[in-house]
Amino acid sequence: MGYPRILIYPKRIQNNALVLRNACLSAGVTPVAVIKGFNGHPAIVQALIDAGYTCMCSSRLPHLQTIKQKHPHLTTMMLRIPMLSELPKLLQVADISLNSEPAVLRALNDEAAKQGKIHQVILMRDLGDLREGQIDRGAFYSLADLAEQLPKLYLLGIGTNLTCYGSIIPSNENLSELVEDARIIENRIGRKLDIISGGSTSSLPLVFNGKLPAGINQLRLGEALTVPCDLIEYWQCPLPGLSNTGLLLEAEVVEVGIKPTMPVGIRARNAFGTETCYVDRGWRKRAILAVGVSDIGDETKLIPVDPGIHILGASSDHLVIDIHDSDHLYQLGDIVTFQLQYKTMLFSMEAVGVEKEVCFS
Repeated sequence: MGYPRILIYPKRIQNNALVLRNACLSAGVTPVAVIKGFNGHPAIVQALIDAGYTCMCSSRLPHLQTIKQKHPHLTTMMLRIPMLSELPKLLQVADISLNSEPAVLRALNDEAAKQGKIHQVILMRDLGDLREGQIDRGAFYSLADLAEQLPKLYLLGIGTNLTCYGSIIPSNENLSELVEDARIIENRIGRKLDIISGGSTSSLPLVFNGKLPAGINQLRLGEALTVPCDLIEYWQCPLPGLSNTGLLLEAEVVEVGIKPTMPVGIRARNAFGTETCYVDRGWRKRAILAVGVSDIGDETKLIPVDPGIHILGASSDHLVIDIHDSDHLYQLGDIVTFQLQYKTMLFSMEAVGVEKEVCFS
């Protein structure tokens, strides 16, 4: 295997998945697995299956197609609200889809009739994060009425998304509004909804703190399965038993030297059109690694395993690190290891220039 590369430890990820599943089930919540963040890697998917997850979710239809081909017994869910142009393919690979538009529901119903299928839908309610979903309650209830009336659709439930766009924190208050919406819809359609989907990883603190409203019975978990460090950094919610070492990035040193920390000359914008602030710390020892923004997306979302390393910045193909305070004497050809956060996982697992190696330890 070459570098840069991602080391994948399925057993560690499986343990994370078990810890989270048990915590959710004890709160009356069924977790479903979001596989898009790690590009649907088969070893990780298998780890989640081994941990008891029976529903795989993605915003990418090729991921769901692979699941249907290799694991036809699993339920598949399309996370991104559908494009009209992809409905024929969607109905072939997704058992469930998240929806917010009346026109899409009607088109789904027509396509399901052509394919001789009943398609399950979860209707999305915008509770203030301002991504997908109906924000007007009346319009949301009308959407539910429509879904219930269309003969080739089954209104499985309702859901919401929080944090991903508007950074709105899931709370007992806003998720209680979703539960209230569910009860109103149930009265309108004359039956109980199967699913009230209360968001994603950012809703886990409510589970752990016992503040998730009664009635929420599903969470869509992605990053917490593989890079749960975000639970601690962003949500101050450590959970014993979780490991952030299920995915590790390794990159090779291609230059070592002592250079000034302040660039010399007249400065403009960098290669990405942004202005960077520099702190003059004098001349310090640093290294360049053969990995860059095209591989990882955002170098600030890497966590060096060596505490003596400080990340200085990156271009498309180079990562510059300060090694002045490290106890290790880095040389050309040495390998530097990083833990990942969500964004660096998302980019590196999709990057063709980053090799992936499965480790069975």
